[in-house]
Amino acid sequence: MTRLLVILCGFCLILLGGYLAFSRWAIRHENLALFDVARDRAISLEMTVLRDSEMRAGMGLIRLPVAVISHGNTVRNTEYSFLANVLAARGYLVVSIQHDLPTDASLVTEPGELYAGRLPKYQRAEKTIFFTIGEMRKIQPNADYRRLTMVGHSNGGDISMFFARQHPDLVKAVVTLDNLRVPCLISGAVKILLFRSKDWKPDPGVVPTLAQSVLAGIKIVQTDAQHVEMSDRGSQHIKDNIGATLDQFLNDEERDLAHTYEAGRP
Repeated sequence: MTRLLVILCGFCLILLGGYLAFSRWAIRHENLALFDVARDRAISLEMTVLRDSEMRAGMGLIRLPVAVISHGNTVRNTEYSFLANVLAARGYLVVSIQHDLPTDASLVTEPGELYAGRLPKYQRAEKTIFFTIGEMRKIQPNADYRRLTMVGHSNGGDISMFFARQHPDLVKAVVTLDNLRVPCLISGAVKILLFRSKDWKPDPGVVPTLAQSVLAGIKIVQTDAQHVEMSDRGSQHIKDNIGATLDQFLNDEERDLAHTYEAGRP
């Protein structure tokens, strides 16, 4: 029994070492500092991309799909590497935006106000995303910025869903980790994956009913994670489970897209 445990531990260490090596050498992470002159606002972001995909895109062989990650309140944009790596490994150009600045007012809840009084924050983030995409077109021109995958945790999940509701023609998929304020888009035109925590409850109407989710093809996953653990701060077990589910969701999305093209529909 002891020997078996030693073998299993050794195997796990090999897998972990392989993952770390892949993440370090095959996936490129770069921090970028932008400045929006029109709003007098500094914008920092982390770009994550698979080196091989980036090279092939530079040669004109492919166009990189684009994913935008938005962070939760008090969590940095760089604390979602477990999500960025899954996306990058599948060939995505991943842009993790820092929405909040130290000079910004604290995020507050105002009962009775639309989205609990956070609408101005979402509108500011919407402008930041558009500015960032405009700058990324110059930095990574060989990517498809017309159909974005929006990913976000907590307040970042609300930002992602708000952007999708405002611009469904620009979004092909939304992945949220415990968003609490903005109701889910249920048109069925956008692929949606919702992760829910075991401790925080969303506002009424944010999470679709079972009937709505079935009709719109929305996948809702109840996790064993606490709200604050849905970032790099969570345990490896939690990150692995979320990452595996996200990977399967992306695989299903690509398969559905392939079937659409095979059927001759644009």
